[in-house]
Amino acid sequence: MIDRKETVGLMEPLTISPEAKNYSELMDLVIEVTAASTGLTRSLPAGVIKALSELVRAMNCYYSNFIEGHNTHPVDIEKALKNDFSQDSKKRDLQIEAKAHIEVQRWIDSGSIKEKTYKAETIQAIHFQFAKSLPEDFLWVEDPETKEKVKVIPGEIRQRDVRVGQHYAISPGAVPRFLKRYEEVYTSLGKAEAILNVAAAHHRLLWIHPFLDGNGRVARLVSYSLLLETLETNSVWSIARGLARNVNDYKQHLMACDSSRRGDLDGRGSLSHEALCAFTKYFLTTCLDQIKFMEGLIQPNKLKERILLWVREEIREGQLPERSDTILEGILFRGELPRGEVDVLLGVSGRSARRVVSALAERQVIVSDSIRSPLRLAFPANVTDRWLPGLFP
Repeated sequence: MIDRKETVGLMEPLTISPEAKNYSELMDLVIEVTAASTGLTRSLPAGVIKALSELVRAMNCYYSNFIEGHNTHPVDIEKALKNDFSQDSKKRDLQIEAKAHIEVQRWIDSGSIKEKTYKAETIQAIHFQFAKSLPEDFLWVEDPETKEKVKVIPGEIRQRDVRVGQHYAISPGAVPRFLKRYEEVYTSLGKAEAILNVAAAHHRLLWIHPFLDGNGRVARLVSYSLLLETLETNSVWSIARGLARNVNDYKQHLMACDSSRRGDLDGRGSLSHEALCAFTKYFLTTCLDQIKFMEGLIQPNKLKERILLWVREEIREGQLPERSDTILEGILFRGELPRGEVDVLLGVSGRSARRVVSALAERQVIVSDSIRSPLRLAFPANVTDRWLPGLFP
C-alpha cells in the first residue's frame, strides 16, 4: 500500500481557535442552536415525536442522496421501506440505496454506537452499515485516470490514491495515522466545543477521504450522530435539508476549507483557519435555520389545524368515514390512543369504531405495533405536503 509518510500536521488546524476574530460570535451561535434544539419538541407528546422522527429519517435520506446527485422521490423511499421496489433497475437501485441510508439512521438512533462518534472504528462501522446493503452496481467506482473499475468494500479503508475535484487526498497508507489524530482531537472535546467544531470535523473527515466511495454520506451521518448526541435533536430535524437547499454554497465552503493557509493572519496550521471559521458559521447558521423551520411546522396548534383540515376535507369528499377527525385529534392530544377507548371516544359500537380505524390505517395516517397496541400517528409521503408543507421540494 502506498504511504508517502505525510505528517498529521497537514490537516491542522482541526479546531476553531479562541483567537479567531469571530470566536465569540460562533460561541453565541452554539448557545442559540443548543437552546433552540432542546426546546423544539418540548410541547409534543412522545407518540407524535416518534412519528416525526420516522419521517425525518426519510427526509434526511432524500436530501443527503440529493447532494450526491441521486434523486429518489419520497413516495419511492416510502415504498422501498415496505420492500415495494420498482421494476425499473435504475429506480430500484436508488430505492435500495435510500433504504440502506435509512437503516443506518435507525441503527444510529437506536443507540448502537457504543463508542464516541468520532472514533475510527465508529466511522468505519457507519460506512459498513451503509455500504453492506447497497446494490451491486453502486459498489463499483471508476478510477478517473486509468478507467479501472474498483470495488468498494463496506467498512474498508481505501487501498489506493484518490482525487476529489482539485483535492488530492493523502496516501492510503497514511489514512490510519490521520484517523487516529482525528479521533484524538475530536473525542476529547466537551459538549460546547464539540458543537462548535462539528463543521471542522465534518470537513476534515472529507479531507482525509478514508473510503473509496460514500465519504459524503458517511460524513453527514457522522455529523447527524454527533448532533443527536450533543443537541438532543430527537431526530426531528436534519442538517442535510439545509445543506442540500444551498448545495453550491456547501460545496464551495468545503473546497475553501481544502485551501492552504493564506498568510500570517490565517491561523498557524497548514490549512486555512479563516475558511474553517466561515464554514463553521455557515454550518451552525444552517442548523439554526432548520430547527426554526421545523419549529414553525410542528407548533402543536398549527400542526393540529393542518391535519384536521385535511381529514375533514377527506370526510366531506367521502374518502374517510365520519368521526375520523375525532380519532386523529385524540392521538394528537395524547400521542397515542388505546384501541379499547376508540368506541367510547367516538360514541359508537365496537364494529363502527373498527371501521373508522381501518379506514385511517388504509390511508397510512395511523399505525400500531400490533393488533392490540395503541394507535399512533404516521406521516405518509402522500400527505406530507399538506401536513408539513415545504419539508420536501
